[in-house]
Amino acid sequence: MQFPESWLRSFCNPPLSTQELADTLTMGGFEVESLRPVAPPFTRIVVGEIRQAQQHPNADRLRVCQVDAGQGALLNIVCGAPNARVGIKVPCALVGAELPPGEDGKPFVIKVGKLRGVESQGMLCSARELGLSDDHGGLLELAAGLPVGQDLRAALQLDDTVFELKLTPNLGHALSVYGVARELSALTGAPLQTPAIAPVPANMAELLPVTVSAPDLCGRFSGRVIRHVDTRAATPAWMVDRLARCGQRSVTALVDISNYVMFEYGRPSHIFDLDKIHGGLDVRWGRKGEQLKLLNGNTVELDDSVGVIADAHAVESLAGIMGGDATAVSDDTQSIYVEAAFWWPDAVAGRSRRYNFATDAGHRFERGVDPSLTVAHIERITQLIIDICGTPQTQCGPVDDQQPSMPAPAPVTLRVARAAKVIGMPLTQAQCADVMRRLGLAFTEGEGTVSVAPPAYRFDLRIEEDLIEEVARIIGYQQLPETAPLAPIVPRTRSESRRSAFDVRHALADLGYLETINFSFVDEAWERDLAGNADPVRLLNPIASQMNVMRSSLLGSLLDVLKHNVDRRASRLRVFEVGRVFLRDASVTTTDHSVRGVNQPLRVAGLIHGPAQRQGWGGVERPADFYDAKGDVQALLAPRSARFERAEHPALHPGRCASVVVDGQLIGHVGELHPRWRQAWGLSHAPVLFELDLQAVLQRPMPTLAALPRQLPVERDLAVVVAEGVTHEQLQQCVRGAAVGARLLDVTLFDIYRPKPGAEAAAGMAAGEKSMALRLVLDDAEGQSLTDERIDAAVGAVLAALQAQLGARLRA
Repeated sequence: MQFPESWLRSFCNPPLSTQELADTLTMGGFEVESLRPVAPPFTRIVVGEIRQAQQHPNADRLRVCQVDAGQGALLNIVCGAPNARVGIKVPCALVGAELPPGEDGKPFVIKVGKLRGVESQGMLCSARELGLSDDHGGLLELAAGLPVGQDLRAALQLDDTVFELKLTPNLGHALSVYGVARELSALTGAPLQTPAIAPVPANMAELLPVTVSAPDLCGRFSGRVIRHVDTRAATPAWMVDRLARCGQRSVTALVDISNYVMFEYGRPSHIFDLDKIHGGLDVRWGRKGEQLKLLNGNTVELDDSVGVIADAHAVESLAGIMGGDATAVSDDTQSIYVEAAFWWPDAVAGRSRRYNFATDAGHRFERGVDPSLTVAHIERITQLIIDICGTPQTQCGPVDDQQPSMPAPAPVTLRVARAAKVIGMPLTQAQCADVMRRLGLAFTEGEGTVSVAPPAYRFDLRIEEDLIEEVARIIGYQQLPETAPLAPIVPRTRSESRRSAFDVRHALADLGYLETINFSFVDEAWERDLAGNADPVRLLNPIASQMNVMRSSLLGSLLDVLKHNVDRRASRLRVFEVGRVFLRDASVTTTDHSVRGVNQPLRVAGLIHGPAQRQGWGGVERPADFYDAKGDVQALLAPRSARFERAEHPALHPGRCASVVVDGQLIGHVGELHPRWRQAWGLSHAPVLFELDLQAVLQRPMPTLAALPRQLPVERDLAVVVAEGVTHEQLQQCVRGAAVGARLLDVTLFDIYRPKPGAEAAAGMAAGEKSMALRLVLDDAEGQSLTDERIDAAVGAVLAALQAQLGARLRA
């Protein structure tokens, strides 16, 4: 929003310089983005009047003018402008005048000279030569009432500054010059000049029938019929200048008046050609299939989510945004209907952007426009129309005012103690009350509270924090104490029994993995298929339709990365991610780091696909399999040892999936992707994945000291026959749990033998049996030498445990 400083000071004129005024507004929450002078510097340019204009004797395009510039004698000035004629007043640069700098950056100095043999004692100027606009079509014609010889800067108020404000969406009440002046008065204490708007008496009884069919669209609708106006009247120069300094070009007198009141008081309005309205007006929601040609020439398709103003035949206006072309005023218009309404902000917000354009009216209505002053602003518009476009026959009807649904803001209570805590400085109740008084807000005081009844124009005052903001900016952000916070600096040292997530990332990078970072929002199908989660945490406003739930597993994100790379001919891939998952858990409460009902643990997941090793001279590449991923998990958990147990997982192959158990706790899974999902994702062969709880991975045992044995350990081999269903894990647990008389250092499986079908008897085995050979490593806990008797006793204890628990027997 932009406006001239002079217009602002006409409402509120504090004793501040231009820069101080800008700084005050900025510190009050109204950021002044730029300050721009209305005109560049120039001197000795006055108002001149052409008294005579004759053809130059030696040039067809030049005229010799006799100009009265208030110097006592007429000046002889040669001019080539096409509109140089007798009787007009124009800018006259006297001898010695300095015009604005040209392209070379130096000012242009006017001297006495000769043009085609005729002496010229000055220069008549165009708007472009003075730097006022780009118009170079002729001399800048001035108002006839300006006194001859007056300095042009004073005559046109060119010693003015244009303020450009960058307002946040909650400051809709400041989208007018009067609105900014009202805030400036509160910030500085300077008096606010509020011009009285006198009612224009009606001299006819005509009313246009209006029906408000949609109170949820329009809360108040006011209008007036005015007949016999002169739409060809010229807009006064003072209004054209003010509109130009607000960034609005002059169109016609009626349009300029409507725009002027919008910039003055923030009230968008619309003027219809009354003779083009069929019957009455109906304020309603649009209907699917309706069309409207707008004033900008665009034709838009309407539906029931867009508000309109329609007559008996068609839609005539887009409510709160732009009028229609069919009822636009023209030079032939004689009778008009002036409309000023309150449109609910939610009913206007976003509608113009739907049609790829924006208007000043829509910008204001979607932020909220004062519903209490529609009648007063119609009176202001009416008076301007009579003053500028009025004729002896002009007649005005009464103002028709309908209020089907006026807003009723709820009172808001400010707790003084709460405000002091949020702002960070001591406050008294008297200070808070004074702020509300300066802002013109009605309030009542309680014990430690100030209750405010928001006025109709303050749509931003809804909760206590809004009032706290008002207190902070009116008292002044510069008043906040600059005391630096004091706190003890205590270095935090991580326990040696834990490593950081960065250590985990480095460990995986050392194993050849690349880190990926993915969205926590995923496709609901991933949760159903890969995590077996039928009730994921859903998003209320997803950024995309395929990212509508929060993930409870990292596997889907890694598969998506794999698919992206495979589609781009990546033959070997090792990726991992460390991130949060989101699980429903009724036991979780809301804290600074959690949300009620949602558990958010950290996990680490990895994926390998393609050859186990990069191709070298060794020959055929071996594809990565379950054991490669298992080895990486073991390396990641080292020096802790994990137990891998057969398990099932929705995303993994039922026969090639294992759970990872550490210290008796399940911490994750590792396995090959299920063939069904491999086919669904279009993968040539199955990747292997793992997913682990990060907190369990971060744990690491502290190293302990142990004395070196004085005797070498003893190794004994033992081959037992067991049923085919006995697993290596069962064998390990049984042997390590046996009560042996020596210390069992290690148990290693080094051979599995299955006889060929039909040869079981010769091998001393039955069908469905296998032979498993173990190597036992023994020593003495006290460092003594083991005797053969103790070794045989230890082996016998192991064999007895295997026989009792697994039905094993010693192989012959």
